[in-house]
Amino acid sequence: MAGIIELENVSFAAQKQRIVRNFSFAFEESKATALVGPSGCGKSTVLKLAAGLLVPSEGEISFRGKDVFSMSRQENLSFRREAAMVFQDSALWANQSLYQILELPLRIHFPQMPLQERDRRIYEALGEVGYRKSLELRPAALSMGEQKLIAFARAMMCRPSLLFLDEWTESVDDSAAQRLI
Repeated sequence: MAGIIELENVSFAAQKQRIVRNFSFAFEESKATALVGPSGCGKSTVLKLAAGLLVPSEGEISFRGKDVFSMSRQENLSFRREAAMVFQDSALWANQSLYQILELPLRIHFPQMPLQERDRRIYEALGEVGYRKSLELRPAALSMGEQKLIAFARAMMCRPSLLFLDEWTESVDDSAAQRLI
C-alpha cells in the first residue's frame, strides 16, 4: 500500500459494537475516492478514522508514512492543516458567529496571519461556495444547505491537500452542489 493516508487492519468499536472490522485501504494523492455502501455500514466512521478524529481499537493509520497517533504536536498540526473534513451534519459551533467559525482554522494554523489576509481568505472561500448572507449570524439562523456551504468553506480555509467529505452535497441545491464539485 502506498498512499497519502493509509489504514492498515483498522477496527473500531463503540459501545461494545464493532463498526469497522479489519479494514485496509490507501487514499491516493490527487485522486478522488468514494466510499459506497448502505446506511449504517461505517462509511462516516472510516472517514473519521482516516482523518484522525477517531482512534482505532486495532490497526494503524498513517499520513505520509507517519503514524497519526504517534505524531509530535507540530506534526499533528501540520496534518490537521493539510487534511480537512466536511461532516455529514456540518458540525458548526452553535455559540459562534459564522465569521468566528471560518476564522478559527486560520487562527490556529496561521496565528501570525494579518486580519486583512484572514478576511480575504474567508470572503474568497464564501465566494467559491456562493454564500452571501451576513457572517454575524449563528448556524441556527441558516438552512441546512447554508450550513453545509459554511462547513465546506471552513474546510477550505487552510487550503488543504486532502478533503474528507461526508455527505457533502446533502441538503444543498443542484447549483450549489455543482459549485462544490
